[in-house]
Amino acid sequence: MTMITGVHTRKGIPFWRDERVLNAAAQVISAVIVIGLVYWMIVNFMEITRQRGMLLSYQFLKEPAGFPIAESSIPYDPTMSFGRAFMVGLINTLRVSVLGILFATLLGFFVGLARLSSNWLFNRIALAFIEFHRNIPLLVLLFLWYFSFFSKLPPVKASITLPGPIYINQRGLYLAWPRLTETGNIFMFSIGIGILLASIAWVVLRRRRERTGKSTYFGAVSLGLLILAPTIGWFAAGGTPLLVGIPTLQGFNFKGGLRLTPEFAGMLLGLSLYTAAFIAEAVRSGIQAVQRGQVEAAKAIGLSNYHVLSLIVIPQAMRVIIPPLISQYLNLTKNSSLALAIGFQELFAVGKITINQAGRAIPVFIMVMATYLAMSLFTSLVLNSYNRRIQFIEK
Repeated sequence: MTMITGVHTRKGIPFWRDERVLNAAAQVISAVIVIGLVYWMIVNFMEITRQRGMLLSYQFLKEPAGFPIAESSIPYDPTMSFGRAFMVGLINTLRVSVLGILFATLLGFFVGLARLSSNWLFNRIALAFIEFHRNIPLLVLLFLWYFSFFSKLPPVKASITLPGPIYINQRGLYLAWPRLTETGNIFMFSIGIGILLASIAWVVLRRRRERTGKSTYFGAVSLGLLILAPTIGWFAAGGTPLLVGIPTLQGFNFKGGLRLTPEFAGMLLGLSLYTAAFIAEAVRSGIQAVQRGQVEAAKAIGLSNYHVLSLIVIPQAMRVIIPPLISQYLNLTKNSSLALAIGFQELFAVGKITINQAGRAIPVFIMVMATYLAMSLFTSLVLNSYNRRIQFIEK
């Protein structure tokens, strides 16, 4: 019997039935529809603004602002431009946000550790702090601190005096504060050089220790550079790069030193306490995520409770803590816009006044949104970079 083997030729799938072609076509069509919709919206938006005389021009930023700002870290008066006023508002936002992040982080870690303490009193106090601040809106807390505490302080003549000297009254907090002299720039430059050299020494010597296994004393060397460079700068500046300004009562108010207004203090305190409660919960969950065996093994080799916490628990817990911590930092920065409610003139408050004065709502809102977006993206970039460095790498 003769075996005849036939060859079966499989025909190709038509392109209108090929899933890959259909998926690609669907994505292209969707992209075209979205781009067309966005283009249509932009064109209509530009046409409406043109018809109503609301052109997206930023020439008004060079015009005199014409309104005062109660608290400014840079020289400002109403005769200066809207751009200068916007810069003052931005700096005020950065001040309260950066200090708020710092204080909230420190307090949040402390409260989070207290929440896990075996001491019943510490544990209950931490729990009460967390529940109180997490379940009350931030705006209510700001009103509570500002109108129930800072507005009830004594007048200037009856100021509360603390060592320092520090004076507290209805107009704010006054304390001694250093200011740069004519040669102060040399000292500040030396501080920058010291920080740069210390950072380089820390990275290079630490990597060398990890590569060779030999002790490089990277911590001591970095600390020495951090102290040596400013010391040299101090003497290069003539020994007097700084002068301490002391507040003194002159007339109806204190002059000299540093003044923190009640609005700034109320905003900083409210933001810090509110955010610290959420950070404390992130810290608690991160520490509890560390396996109990890690702690028991560390204690078995004779490590103290402090070293167990600092060398074993916290480094591993940070992998769990960092992601929610990023969200809390972003929330704090955006929540600073509530300062308008208690009279602290930050970015959003200055933007609102600028709209009333210049009549340019759309350009100002675009500036404000872009600024908040830039701050949030920068914060996310820095913390996400750190988060990637401390994550486990699985091979």
